[in-house]
Amino acid sequence: MKTALKTSNPVRLVTDCLVIAVAAKNKFSAEAKEIDIASGKRLSRVLENGDFDGSLGTSLMLQGLEGVKAKRVLLVGCGEKAKLSLKEARKLLVSIAKSLLSSQAKDAHLALASLALAGADHYWLAERLAQELEDARYSYSTTKSTKAKAPALKSISLAAPKGTSKAKIDTAFANGVATGRGINCAKELGNLPGNICTPTYLAQQAIDLAKGNRALTVKVLSEKQMARLGMGSLLSVSAGSSQEAQLIVMEYKGAKVKPKADRPAPHMLVGKGITFDTGGISLKGGAAMDEMKFDMCGAASVFGTMAAVAEMALPIDIVAIVAAAENMPSGKATKPGDVVTSMSGLTIEILNTDAEGRLVLCDALTYGERYKPASVIDVATLTGAAVATFGSHVSAMLSNDDALAAELSDCGNASLDQVWQLPLHDEYQHLLDSNFADIANIGGPRAGTITAACFLSRFTKKFKWAHLDIAGSAWNSGAAKGATGRPVSLLLEYLRRKAA
Repeated sequence: MKTALKTSNPVRLVTDCLVIAVAAKNKFSAEAKEIDIASGKRLSRVLENGDFDGSLGTSLMLQGLEGVKAKRVLLVGCGEKAKLSLKEARKLLVSIAKSLLSSQAKDAHLALASLALAGADHYWLAERLAQELEDARYSYSTTKSTKAKAPALKSISLAAPKGTSKAKIDTAFANGVATGRGINCAKELGNLPGNICTPTYLAQQAIDLAKGNRALTVKVLSEKQMARLGMGSLLSVSAGSSQEAQLIVMEYKGAKVKPKADRPAPHMLVGKGITFDTGGISLKGGAAMDEMKFDMCGAASVFGTMAAVAEMALPIDIVAIVAAAENMPSGKATKPGDVVTSMSGLTIEILNTDAEGRLVLCDALTYGERYKPASVIDVATLTGAAVATFGSHVSAMLSNDDALAAELSDCGNASLDQVWQLPLHDEYQHLLDSNFADIANIGGPRAGTITAACFLSRFTKKFKWAHLDIAGSAWNSGAAKGATGRPVSLLLEYLRRKAA
């Protein structure tokens, strides 16, 4: 999709669709006033008739306004506030994106130079517009016999206040497109069925991502290699499956380093990639078990983030590790009460084979120690307790470093992909005590999200670490069933700040 900055008079601009803002209580933006005068007060009559009230997120498409060059004029409501917050602006942009993509307009111009934003500018607006358009373009059809028809929209332009830098707007558009594509990459991987998106399939996706990109290299560890490294915890999860586990390591070296100078410590992402989770011997109930294909959405978000990082060519070093496995019951499957040895040397009593995500993550985190990372963020659909606590609106966050947690919280607010910190207090650690091993893999019925993070914290003592439990935010159920692509935008916001 082509993007551009234009300052043309909206009345004389030739375009398939002109987008203008109207506030509640019949308050026109400066651009809407011009259109109203040129069209012989057509907009005023629309408002007087009650066909459109300007409430936030509403829209109305008008065809063939006299005195206006545009074929269509899309009215978008921006509500009553003089300045829109980031959340309100997103609601406005989502409405615009859906309206444009559902129309037959091939190009569109957003005459929003007079739109006032609280805590943001038109560079943010351009980036978010591109992101929402890419996000809204996504429609799953990979395993359908009839493929989704591509939207007609091919190009957009934006009007901005005087003094706006065209180069910066171009960069903002490009970053928004890359973020949207990263989100869609995560959604696509999450939505694929488990018979297609296997651990081996994920490994191949990483290899394909690295093709043609000198900054990105990939290595994939087989089960034999993992066994030699002592990854008994991760391998205990895949023991019951005919699908071999894969440890996927993506190394992105984008930092600008002088010849012979040491490279900076990389930032690390670790994703849970359980491509299907039956619960193993601790078998889940049958209701909604099909949704357990989404148990690799942590890994999917890492893939989406790395795809966007590569597209943006961020000047930063990143290591991404995905622990991919399938959790199945069989005669070879790990049983409740079994004791396994992790790569760190800690022994684990597996009281519940459905608490498998932490078992693959702990060995991935230990493997990551060799990179001496500056920070580590793991992303996982880890606990039902996170769903019960937060629903689908925010992701749970726990961390062994308050500064890192505060930064991620701020990044969540800025990217509108929010997290909320839970305590990681030592008082919870005893709930993981075992009579037969160094640690149990579950901590009882209470504080499940916290005790899961307590388990992981035993393997993160050598670096600054944050854990994102996205069990509630990674996908939607019901009629809108599908992966959300979260928290790609949050992770990108964090990495872009580190690259700045």
